[in-house]
Amino acid sequence: MCHREEEKPASPETAATFLRNVVFKAIGLFVALNLVWGGGGVAAKPVERVSLYNLVVPGRLRFPFGEDPIRSYNMSLSSLEAMFASHIIAGRPKSQSEYRVIIIGDSSIWGTLLKPDETLAGVLDQMGLRCGDKTMRFYNLGYPTLALAKDFLILRRALGYDPDAIIWSLTLEAFPRDKQLTSPQVAGNRLEAERAFQLAQLDYSFGDTPSFIDLLYKNSLAGSRREIADVLRLQFYGVMWAATGIDQFYPSSYPPALVDFNDDLKFNKWEPRLLSEKDLAFDLLEAGFKIAGDRPVLILNEPMLISQGRNSQIRYNFYYPRWAYDQYRELLAERAKSSGWLYLDMWDKIPPQEFTNSAIHLSAAGVKEYARLIQKDLSDSLCTLTSK
Repeated sequence: MCHREEEKPASPETAATFLRNVVFKAIGLFVALNLVWGGGGVAAKPVERVSLYNLVVPGRLRFPFGEDPIRSYNMSLSSLEAMFASHIIAGRPKSQSEYRVIIIGDSSIWGTLLKPDETLAGVLDQMGLRCGDKTMRFYNLGYPTLALAKDFLILRRALGYDPDAIIWSLTLEAFPRDKQLTSPQVAGNRLEAERAFQLAQLDYSFGDTPSFIDLLYKNSLAGSRREIADVLRLQFYGVMWAATGIDQFYPSSYPPALVDFNDDLKFNKWEPRLLSEKDLAFDLLEAGFKIAGDRPVLILNEPMLISQGRNSQIRYNFYYPRWAYDQYRELLAERAKSSGWLYLDMWDKIPPQEFTNSAIHLSAAGVKEYARLIQKDLSDSLCTLTSK
């Protein structure tokens, strides 16, 4: 008869060696995973490419933005990859009957206090405008910060969705060169911004140069934990957005745009003086036209509130003393003419009562009037340039 030998318990030395090996392997796996995760440089982190939007829930009609997620079912985040992944443009292949128009700009385009179908993109989309035998479809790619560099980064990514034309809405507050790197979408995507500026031969620098170790940590799992949490939260709010259609909190009342001002004449810390193109980021506009290639780009100098209140003889509104804004309009018009840009100056076309909580935020009625004023230029000019 065969007898099994009794199994002997592992010695303390053997158990300790096994445990040590497990710990070392786990640490090695964690380090390797972080190296792979963070080694992509400007490439998107894996979690940013994963999205429930356009698969399980509908894509959003505008980029995620919000400071009160509980009531708006929305939130702000810096990841351009995640922002685009949540947008309807990422899930809607362009059909042969579609003439695709993207609109980039600030909070006036995004639509503060407006429902998605009340924004400029939403109203234009409902008009059924035509370009030959194609229907013009408008996509809201505005975002609530004022910086042309932010618009430029959004435009670069948007070109991957095959737009036929671009509308770039802007105002003077987005132009000062010293403001271009402060937008969260620029500062939060530093490597992408630096590469974009380098490729476009633009002279913008963040100043300090992070070390390789700093960059590796920032792009690692540990360094990305806030970004990962934000992306995952955005998926959760997508379920609520799909159920309600709400992507912004609409207060029952709000402080109206200011119409009375003190006698301050400063703009961007500048005292009244002669402005030049070197003060303003015209090079970013030029770079935008270059990367757009043959696609027509319409520059809109957006409407703003023109106050008739106290000290309105020296200030148009909260943002602008008259000396600065008048010079900006002259510089922009001259540059548009010399460069052959398609340009519409709409600065004074909407009456003051159609502005809401800011000198650049239109009411729903104001947006409808704005759309009515520009629709012929959209149908005629953009289509004419496209057909050439």
